[in-house]
Amino acid sequence: MIRFCFCLSGLAALAMIGSASASQLRYAEDQAPATVNPLFTTSMAETRVNELLFGALYADDHTLASAPQLAESGELSTDRLHMTVRLREDLNWQDGSPFTAKDVVFTVKAMKDPATASTEAGRAAFISDVREISDHSVQFDFVRPELRPEDRLTFKILPAAAFPTLPVKRTDGFRLAPIGTGPWSLVKFNDDNSVSFAANPGFHGMDGRDDVGIAQITMKEVADKNYQAKLLLYESIDALVRVLPRDLAMLQSNRKVELYPYQTNSWWYAGFNMDRAPFNDPKVRQALTEMLDVPDMLAPIGTGDLITGPYVPSSPFYNHDTKPFPHDPDAAAALLTAAGYQRGADGWSKGGRKLTVTVSAHRALESGQEVTINLQSQLQAQGVDVVIDFLDEAQWRQQVWKDRNYDVVLSQWTFDRNEDIREQFYSGGRRNLTDLKDPEVDRLLDAARDAADPISRKAALRQAHQRIHDDMPMVFLWTLDSYAALSTAVRGVTVHPFSFFAWAPEWRMQ
Repeated sequence: MIRFCFCLSGLAALAMIGSASASQLRYAEDQAPATVNPLFTTSMAETRVNELLFGALYADDHTLASAPQLAESGELSTDRLHMTVRLREDLNWQDGSPFTAKDVVFTVKAMKDPATASTEAGRAAFISDVREISDHSVQFDFVRPELRPEDRLTFKILPAAAFPTLPVKRTDGFRLAPIGTGPWSLVKFNDDNSVSFAANPGFHGMDGRDDVGIAQITMKEVADKNYQAKLLLYESIDALVRVLPRDLAMLQSNRKVELYPYQTNSWWYAGFNMDRAPFNDPKVRQALTEMLDVPDMLAPIGTGDLITGPYVPSSPFYNHDTKPFPHDPDAAAALLTAAGYQRGADGWSKGGRKLTVTVSAHRALESGQEVTINLQSQLQAQGVDVVIDFLDEAQWRQQVWKDRNYDVVLSQWTFDRNEDIREQFYSGGRRNLTDLKDPEVDRLLDAARDAADPISRKAALRQAHQRIHDDMPMVFLWTLDSYAALSTAVRGVTVHPFSFFAWAPEWRMQ
């Protein structure tokens, strides 16, 4: 009976998704992007669409070194406070208008404008000013000396002419009709929540490559993550961004599928709202932390490395001397008792009020449901009431990002190779969801930012790792092992560690 139902579902999916042309790549996302504007990116689905549509002044080459993309060259002043960037003159926007210095200046000013409220504002915080020198050259002024500013000039550039004025609004029509300089352009948002893209005939790549190997790309919304691998086997899609661990063996044994392992600068956490009682009490935060069996939470969703702070273990900034908090329910009980709680038949309480924790997670968070339910089960076994609050995109933006109305938030952070955690942990940082305020963390992050050499920067950030761990603004969970899966019909595939489609123009369909 199960097999019969599955076959019906498979046939329905095949009819829905349809067949691919010889040069069309179809890939799956759990949820279609809510907006297409790099200033307001909050999900990996949106990030991947940005990779298809937009370019940056600098981007990674195949050695993961910064290389000019929309820039032609850059000259840094001897005091490292200014940089003149010469822009390429052979580039046009996808509507045919020329790419100029006005676009770069507009993008930076839009990111920095508080009224824009860009989620990417922190990436431009190191720039004090930007000026148009000529049609194809700009000058950046930096807040402080920069060792390698090209490593930070990797944010996507927007067309100034597409916006009437500053600030840029999240609701601007650009989000539905984006214009970029990237290898593909957006053709249509389809009624089935898929999105269609077509190769940009005017694309000029950073390596001199002017052609795009795949003529069409279609993003398919497949909400059931468990079903995505089946669609790849049925040849109804051509690519999975991340394979569920339980599907690895099945896909590996199929001769029409190729697996591509890759690393990510992405890690999971359960963050406390330190501006709300009782999570402003470090004893309570530590008690909840020591109630959790983190390896047990990881096991159902895959394999990976447990972490003790805000970096992945392969990072040069990861402090391997930092010891994890143990899974120790007895010690946790002692901590709650010291914090004034009493354990009764119906759990922990203080002053007649039960200790209740609401855990908020985004509905689209991959494997988020499994992790949240496991977390709930573990805490409830230790006498803590847990309410789960799964939020859609609009609720997530309002409740978590804007109102900061939550007890504990389960999510993940994804970084580029700069691994800049300042916005997440600096007092008043735009992404400081836990409301951590530690002058010593601020001092260490300042020291890393101002360091004149990489060794000093690494030392400061390793100390910051330890200090943030000790502050317990969140339970640092893990970084997952990741595999992409693509049909063998896709040739020439190399997967960038942090940006799935960064090198996709080189891919070809057989």
